[in-house]
Amino acid sequence: MSSMDNSVALTINSEPGWHRTWRRFASNRLALASVIFLLLLHALVGIGPLLVPHSPETTNPRNSFMGPSAEHWLGTDELGRDELSRLLHGGRVTLAVGMFSMVVAVVVGTAIGALAGYLGDVVDTLLMRFTDAMMAIPAFFLVLAAVTLLGSSPVFLVLIIGLTSWMQVARVVYGEVLKWRDSEFVQAARAVGVGGTRILVRHILPQCVPSIIVSATMGVAYAILVETAISYLGLGIQPPMPSWGNMLQNAQQYLWMMPSLAVYPGVATMLTVLAYNFLGDGLRDALDPRSR
Repeated sequence: MSSMDNSVALTINSEPGWHRTWRRFASNRLALASVIFLLLLHALVGIGPLLVPHSPETTNPRNSFMGPSAEHWLGTDELGRDELSRLLHGGRVTLAVGMFSMVVAVVVGTAIGALAGYLGDVVDTLLMRFTDAMMAIPAFFLVLAAVTLLGSSPVFLVLIIGLTSWMQVARVVYGEVLKWRDSEFVQAARAVGVGGTRILVRHILPQCVPSIIVSATMGVAYAILVETAISYLGLGIQPPMPSWGNMLQNAQQYLWMMPSLAVYPGVATMLTVLAYNFLGDGLRDALDPRSR
């Protein structure tokens, strides 16, 4: 091998792992566009309501069903409420429910999957059979039943959606822990007397982080869809607090009179869910060890 070839090989091998991962991710234009879109969206729903002069709950029947204008950029609904303000405030609620539901699902799923994979034996059997049983129950109907019984406040929605969507995360973490628990660095840690909890937390779970991140992005998309669906059915976020789901439910009565009332929250939900799914696909490809 020539000196030039040796130099190129040395440069490639010395490239930091995070740099290679970013380079692979950036080569996926759809995933990169999704990141940009999601950053802009979260900034818009976070800061936008502070800049819009209209309250999402202030009604003015004289201005009902107005088209876009200098005062109301996206028009008004049947009660004269500013549609842009409601879209931004509703986005806050929907995205917050999606993000925090994902956090609950990741925490519960990671704990169950890690314990089952590392401890094995009876614990493995009990936890994974419980996971299988939960996966056999139609999650959406379980959410509907729980919301009916416990209420539909944002906090309850976060807990209900998170506690009914952790199973996929648990199975992913379970498989990763099984793969790493007998590896050489884990055996070396056991040989020097490192405790089981420390091995699991400090040595095994960090190897699962890429898979957890991918599952988390998919989990946000799922939680947003569930919140939108149950709010559309009238069982989720209740008026006057706006969310994209109850905006869709309200707009169905005026679909032929003013279709834009349904188009705005519908398109926002669709683009957000697609962006999170594309982001998850891009992260999965970039973090796949087989591509390193």
